[in-house]
Amino acid sequence: MKTVDFLYFDAGGGHRAAATALKAMVEQQQRPWTVRLVNIQEVLDSLDVFRKITGIRLEDIYNLMLAKGWTLGSAQGLKFMHLVIRLNHRPVFRLLEQHWKDTRPDLVVSLIPNFNRVIFESLHSALPSVPYTTILTDIADFPPHFWIEPNQDQHFICGSEKAVAQARALGHLADRVHPVSGMIIRPTFYQPVEVDREAERRKLGFDPAKPVGMVLFGGQGSKVMLEIAERLSDVQLILICGRNANLADELKKQRTKAVHHVEGFTSEIPYFMHLSDFFIGKPGPGSISEAVAMGLPVIVERNAWTLPQERYNADWVLEKGIGLVVPNFRRVSDAVTELQRDLPRFRAAARGIHNRAIFEILDILENISAGH
Repeated sequence: MKTVDFLYFDAGGGHRAAATALKAMVEQQQRPWTVRLVNIQEVLDSLDVFRKITGIRLEDIYNLMLAKGWTLGSAQGLKFMHLVIRLNHRPVFRLLEQHWKDTRPDLVVSLIPNFNRVIFESLHSALPSVPYTTILTDIADFPPHFWIEPNQDQHFICGSEKAVAQARALGHLADRVHPVSGMIIRPTFYQPVEVDREAERRKLGFDPAKPVGMVLFGGQGSKVMLEIAERLSDVQLILICGRNANLADELKKQRTKAVHHVEGFTSEIPYFMHLSDFFIGKPGPGSISEAVAMGLPVIVERNAWTLPQERYNADWVLEKGIGLVVPNFRRVSDAVTELQRDLPRFRAAARGIHNRAIFEILDILENISAGH
């Protein structure tokens, strides 16, 4: 029985979601692994320089920034964070080195950016025979020093042609760079939704003959959903607000020409996507990939407020022909009109993307662990 560590942190939620999805699939397939989910933030808590300065953990600062929409200038903020990481390389290295000696994994898999140099070096020092793999949970890297570090004898698992090219350009050999067919999504997105779509749409008050859009902005929602709902007053919508009860209340108070079904936190995203015809949201790799897995074309926004590591995602949407990109959601009505004008083509493009990454990744990790 091999012990496999999946490293994550809670900055944004996508890293934990990917680690949890992999663990669930390992258990579903009954692979002979003991999987440990390791929150690197907790391992490094005693050295959290950001908390010493602000009183708030690094991942909490990031999540607060997302919740408040304070993302303008995030590329410069990323440079500052990389500087702090470099200045604290030695104490972080020592702490992680001791962690590996104490816990002794057989395989370490990183699902986090920014820290891959110090994680690799500390693991190589403590347990030189243990292989190290980084799974990019973004569609592409945002160099330098975000996902892919040069001059490290490690493996990379990349969910796009661009990410593979980026790893190869930094000198990593073909047998260390493993392409897969997309991002990690939860196993539930591969299971059929066994409901009568037309009947379920009627239950929510929709006219089943007319298109329905889903609006989703992560687990905390976003106030931009109020503007989207207002501008799409005459479009049938499912609005998922997550844990943001105040947002849900405000949306329910809006007077609209078409039915807007407002939902709070739910684990039934595949069900609601099954009832929808297109998706509106932020250009996060997880939400885009989930929508496309359910055959939904997407409308996303890209501008100066978009997180730098997510800007390529909008390019990818256009490259694959699976949706539209708007400079801001003041243009969402025009985008919906354009999308609906050719909805069958966009839906066919989305259905033409076959993302089997979660299955491919486990086979790749099996081979890496076996030394192949």
